[in-house]
Amino acid sequence: AISWLSPCPTGSHRCLAALERADMATHRAIGACLAGALVRSAAAQDLFLSSQGAQTSEQHPLAGGGAKTAAGEPADLRRPPARALDYCGVALPPMSVAGTEPVHAIIIGDWGGLDGTLWENQGTPNGRARLITHRWGAVPGPSVFPRSRWDLLHTERICSHREFVTCFETKGEPPCEDGCGYVHDVDSKPQLLVADQLKEYAKKHEPKYILNVGDSFYWGGIETDCGKPMDTITQEARHQFREIFERVYTGPGLNGVPWLSVLGNHDWGGRVFNNGWDQQIAYTWASDRWIMPAPYFSQRIDYVDQGFSVDYIFIDSNAMDARDPPEDSEHNLCSAKYNLNQGLNGQNASCSAADGPADVHTCKDWFWSFWRRNQAFAEEKLRESTADWQIIVTHFPCGHEMGWYRHLYAAYGLDLLVTGHRHDQELWDPTHPRFAELGGLHCIVSGGGGGITSEATPVEDDDNWYGEAQYGFYDLVITKSDIQITSIDYKGDVIKQATVAPH
Repeated sequence: AISWLSPCPTGSHRCLAALERADMATHRAIGACLAGALVRSAAAQDLFLSSQGAQTSEQHPLAGGGAKTAAGEPADLRRPPARALDYCGVALPPMSVAGTEPVHAIIIGDWGGLDGTLWENQGTPNGRARLITHRWGAVPGPSVFPRSRWDLLHTERICSHREFVTCFETKGEPPCEDGCGYVHDVDSKPQLLVADQLKEYAKKHEPKYILNVGDSFYWGGIETDCGKPMDTITQEARHQFREIFERVYTGPGLNGVPWLSVLGNHDWGGRVFNNGWDQQIAYTWASDRWIMPAPYFSQRIDYVDQGFSVDYIFIDSNAMDARDPPEDSEHNLCSAKYNLNQGLNGQNASCSAADGPADVHTCKDWFWSFWRRNQAFAEEKLRESTADWQIIVTHFPCGHEMGWYRHLYAAYGLDLLVTGHRHDQELWDPTHPRFAELGGLHCIVSGGGGGITSEATPVEDDDNWYGEAQYGFYDLVITKSDIQITSIDYKGDVIKQATVAPH
């Protein structure tokens, strides 16, 4: 639904309750009379969703003509799919970018923190854990998940999750372990720090679109079971999107800018496969900027006044975290420990209602079969592309499936790989020690959006940094002749730049 504006003062529950009893015509009349006092109202937006279903009008960003199914047939995207995976492989309507001045785009990932006020003053459904890890995490808006920290080679854990929680509890004072590298006022609120710099950057440069590489909601994505009707937005999805996304990434240069998004492993559930990943797809039709019609899809962008085009190919690489059920229960979508006997009712996980994995025993095979579908889709799109640039966007980082990406670079001319997952900022250009492993393909890891703590201490390299920064985002400026990549950290400092030539 369109993002609705309410005349109610912030926090006026009586006013919002009155609006909930009004019909939409009354909303519009009140809004017109009191335009000077408008503020965003989640309650009014929820009313619109509940009364009208998902957005179906010509105002929707996917409503324009030109969308095609994976088979090349015309696709009507004005309504959500009947089932979550129905639009897999869809080619979205081409997006046009006008102007001859440099055009900016943003890359960000692993940004969505814990929603500490979800289910506030009420019980949790089926005994789900609250999204609170420390005593000052029950606050409106995002709080970061304290992840354990390891050495550079990931052979020695230098700070456990529990030790890190202690650092949060004490705000870095003893008994916080020095080895945790906890920096208060940085590690404690990285999503907000990165978002503040993103807002300043957007105000100045007015990006035309944002590439979101996933892990948008920690710890386990949208906190509801998969399989809800696709024209329904659950209470949990509304709350998490409002607190973690809508109220964080707002302001001049960001409002209304499309977020072209993929799922990360935590969006699927992290260590389960049956959380509300399909609600992120459904939210595409409840938002004027969130774009995720399926786990894999494509978007062409025509820079009409500069005479070139870009084909973006969005794919789901989360099979990399799908293992046999007994293995690595904390980092396994198909974990037996967390997918069997769930919650108060002792349910066994199933996503058959959303055409996902039917049970834990078939989970690994389902994800790897799905990955092969993604690979086939990517190769077909690259083979057919007539654009000047071809860019793949996915979640798992530079270093996964390297042989396949080298093949895409050599055989089809893939120009750039954009990823996340690792919780830092890494620009794999000729100065990076592992650049040659991708055969010359430039690759970006933008996993430092701040929803989870960074791989290493964030202020100064302690010899455990993989890349050039721990928290931040990237800026892209694409022209017909090259791609300019700029790495920007949580302080707004430019850390690294690179240029990509067409391949």
